[in-house]
Amino acid sequence: MTMRRTPLLVALLTLPLVLAACGQGETRDESGEITTGGDTDVFTIAVGDCFDDEGDLSGTTEVNSLPTVPCSQAHDNEVYAEYVFPDGDYPGTDAVETTATQECLAQWKTFVGLDFEASALEVYPIYPTQGSWEQADDRVVSCAIWDPAGPVTGTLEGAAY
Repeated sequence: MTMRRTPLLVALLTLPLVLAACGQGETRDESGEITTGGDTDVFTIAVGDCFDDEGDLSGTTEVNSLPTVPCSQAHDNEVYAEYVFPDGDYPGTDAVETTATQECLAQWKTFVGLDFEASALEVYPIYPTQGSWEQADDRVVSCAIWDPAGPVTGTLEGAAY
C-alpha cells in the first residue's frame, strides 16, 4: 500500500486561534459546493471538496488550510469520505494515523468501485494532531483520493481504475 505525504501533511490544525487567519477565499453555492477556490480552513473541508497539493511540505507536520478549487477544474485531490473518532483521550499519533488510514480504506471500494489493492489511485488521510484534538475537540479524518498520473477534472467517484 502506498500513501502520499501521510507523515508530512497529516494534521488539521495547531491552535483554535489560527482559525481567524484561515478559511478565507473559497466561495460555496447554496448546496455547499465550492464554486471559486481559495485557501480553505481544514475544519471546513468537506466530502466532495477538491484541492491542490500544497507544494514542498518537507518537515511540515501541521496544516491549517488547503488550496481548494471547484472539482470541475483540474485538481490533485478530492475528499471522498470522513471518519469521526469517538470522544476520549488522544490515542497517540501512530494510533490516529493507523485508524485514519484503515477507516479511509474501509470506504474506498464504495466510492471508487474497485478494491484499493487493485486501484491505480491512492489514499491521502488528513487527520487531527494532538493539539487540535485537545484544544479544538478535533476528531475528524478527511479521506482524500488522488491519481499518481496527475491532476484530474471532475470526481473520481466510480472511477474503477
